[in-house]
Amino acid sequence: MALTFHGGIHINEHKTTRHCMVEKMPSPKTVSIPMSQHIGAQAEPTVKVGDIVDRGQVIGRIDKGLGSPVHASISGKIKEIIEKNSANGQKIQTIVIENDGENRLSPDIKPWNKKLSDTTTEEIIEIIRAAGISGMGGATFPTYAKLQSALGKVEHIIINCAECEPYITANHRLLLENPDAVINGLKILLKAFSLRQGIIAVEDNKLDAINKLESRLDGSNMIKVEVLKTKYPQGDERQLIYALTGRELPAGKLPADVGCCVFNAETCAAIFSAFVNGMPLIERIVTVDGDCVKTPKNVLVPLGTSYLDVIEFCGGLTKEPKKIISGGPMMGIAQWDINGVVTKGTSAILVFSDEVENKYEQEPTCIRCGRCVRGCPMRLMPSYLAMFSQQGKLDMAEQFDIMSCVECGSCSYSCPGHVPIVQYIRAAKGQINDRKRAAAAALAQSQNK
Repeated sequence: MALTFHGGIHINEHKTTRHCMVEKMPSPKTVSIPMSQHIGAQAEPTVKVGDIVDRGQVIGRIDKGLGSPVHASISGKIKEIIEKNSANGQKIQTIVIENDGENRLSPDIKPWNKKLSDTTTEEIIEIIRAAGISGMGGATFPTYAKLQSALGKVEHIIINCAECEPYITANHRLLLENPDAVINGLKILLKAFSLRQGIIAVEDNKLDAINKLESRLDGSNMIKVEVLKTKYPQGDERQLIYALTGRELPAGKLPADVGCCVFNAETCAAIFSAFVNGMPLIERIVTVDGDCVKTPKNVLVPLGTSYLDVIEFCGGLTKEPKKIISGGPMMGIAQWDINGVVTKGTSAILVFSDEVENKYEQEPTCIRCGRCVRGCPMRLMPSYLAMFSQQGKLDMAEQFDIMSCVECGSCSYSCPGHVPIVQYIRAAKGQINDRKRAAAAALAQSQNK
């Protein structure tokens, strides 16, 4: 029986690229590589305009604090170093590299020269840190820091292959085409945590991938493939942990606090590549889909490639686009610039026309149907939270546990009155966080007097 969680919704999957093998995209003429593709501080450029760089060379470094180094995804000449808006609107220092067509690999890239059995936890963490690996499911938390903070606390390592968002099939194709990378990446993580068994969790709409994994594992007790019920948001780590272990993750706590550590499938494969080949994270699989795209595909894309270049590789646009989304349609971010770039957290590029948009001419109105409550995986009351947000009652919103909302969008999707519940909740959470920061700053100022 497939494992699952309370609440959630069933939505049209639109997995039209599930049978599209991953195609490697040729290196574009230029890439624009942001110095922040991770949670934490921006990296400081280690190159200057006019420098010649190699593929895989470090071009951004963080010496203190949380963050990940950044590497060149192509070989070529540093054309400029500028500030550009990221997918979420933040201004980030960006290095533009002009391709020289030589595809030179940095001489610093070398496979790890020890057997896994002889490698220490500290060495594994350093390999992951140096490779610039951050969570590739979208969260982009530096993976080395996740390991460091979870050491000594973890009983279960979970590889998240749920991929519950509509359209996205990048992880599905990875499991079908390169399951050994995921399996061996998990083995490296097991060694780092000194654990004997790990879990690969896959939704039951990917039975071909489940069968592929099980055939590769051949009855091994080291790795267990768990089948999850296909339901959104099954890929959220709170729901995943509950479905697999029955443990609930309290608000404000990390998975390690309940004995679990969750990694995305592609993150796991990147760890294996860093260990075996010495390759840093300089490319990723991206699902390109939507009714405007001529030939939807799964594409292996050099980081820093513009959305437009990726779309052109997929045959270009057949209609006037109304909306471009980085990531999935439920939790992705709508873009204002088709020249935005693929980063470590870009799982998909979706391009939709006006025909796809669900038009609603009337004023959004809550009809007290309770669908948002039934579908909420966090067991909240989204309609109340939206109302408190609209009315500016932030204290009441906090009492109703608004900060536990994971912003999955299940409530907005299921609302027959088309109330933009998540937008209201997100706005209120931002105001609450601003208020807390202001209070902390005022307290610190008073203590310093």
